Amino acid sequence: MNHSPRIRTVIGCTALVVALGAGVTACSDGHPLSAKPYDAAGLISFNGVSGDGKKAAKIDPDKPLEITAEDDDEQITDVTATDASGRYVVGELAADGSRWHSTSPLAAGAHYTVRVSTEDEDGAQGRKTFEFDTTTPTTKQHVDVKFGPKEGTYGVGQPVTAELSVPVKDKAARTVVERALKVDSVPAVEGAWHWVDDKTLHYRPKEYWPVHATIQAHSNLAGIRIGDRLWGGNAKALKLTTGDKLVAVTDAAAHSMTVYRNGRQINQIPVTTGKAGFETRNGVKVVLEKQYFVRMRGTTVGIAEDSADSYDLPVYYATRVTWSGEYVHAAPWSVGDQGYANVSHGCTGMSTSNAEWFFDNVREGDIVQVKNSNGATMDPFGNGFGDWNMPWKKWREGSAVVGGTPDAPAPAEKARLRPESV
Repeated sequence: MNHSPRIRTVIGCTALVVALGAGVTACSDGHPLSAKPYDAAGLISFNGVSGDGKKAAKIDPDKPLEITAEDDDEQITDVTATDASGRYVVGELAADGSRWHSTSPLAAGAHYTVRVSTEDEDGAQGRKTFEFDTTTPTTKQHVDVKFGPKEGTYGVGQPVTAELSVPVKDKAARTVVERALKVDSVPAVEGAWHWVDDKTLHYRPKEYWPVHATIQAHSNLAGIRIGDRLWGGNAKALKLTTGDKLVAVTDAAAHSMTVYRNGRQINQIPVTTGKAGFETRNGVKVVLEKQYFVRMRGTTVGIAEDSADSYDLPVYYATRVTWSGEYVHAAPWSVGDQGYANVSHGCTGMSTSNAEWFFDNVREGDIVQVKNSNGATMDPFGNGFGDWNMPWKKWREGSAVVGGTPDAPAPAEKARLRPESV
């Protein structure tokens, strides 16, 4: 072995008993665990390059990082690899300590610092820190990420969205992307990403978000190889908060909306919903936006201008729940039917005073649920946020990472199991 000499065996010392009852003094200066770690340079290599401190050639980020013990008497005990932004490289250590290799991708054009701990056959500890850079591909396409919605306070039904600048179709590539998109909340809840299409992901918890939670989304994708000539790009982190849990439940058969705040009923409003042929969609919808005034025309939803069902109306206190034009709004022309009959073209109508109250009390992300309508169920995607109409098991199947795996432990149980492997 060519490293600097060090104590390799435990040297005993004689204890001197000074007087009856006096303490026995043990010396441990020769114990290998008490010695300063020796320099493991020359005893390890990474990707075939000696770890002796010489300037390393740039490493191809397409290949895993490999740390190898070059001496049969030497074992690797720990490896920590980080890039300049503090991102850790996940890896696995062989059972015999002869080799460590990365299991997460390296970033292109990045600078890495690697700290390796070793141990010889006598238990003496070695250390080595080395640095290297990764190469930058000459031709590549970047996948930028845009998180949504915009920063602010939302209702507990608001999903987090991620829009990719480039489509990602391959499952392995999707796995790389999804692993790099992080969503954390305080209080912690179980959640998962779902691929809506090749460029869109939605993230939601198993249940609604907790009230007054803080939700943060960020990406670790920058510089990471996703696939052939496809690399991670930029993303701006997002911070959201939630307000109270406000849920408005419309019973189309009873012509009534009941509004709950944090589980307590705060109002009951007579309403009218969609008539035959224009039935209001069942299921859970999420408030998309609020507009004080909207001009509603039948032609925008496919009703011919000369039809008996044609309309062109000024509408106030309009709370939108689908992009196709379903609102909760003031409908003074149908007050006589509200609470008794369904006469609308699919919207939920109420008196002007009730619509104003509803408009003032809801925010984007709040829940509007319709039941007992003859209409179809709200689609999960494409017409607003119908995400909550998809069962949790099916939602998880839309993830490239957790799809097909058992449910994760609850956050409290997960915390109890720490530390956990990364």
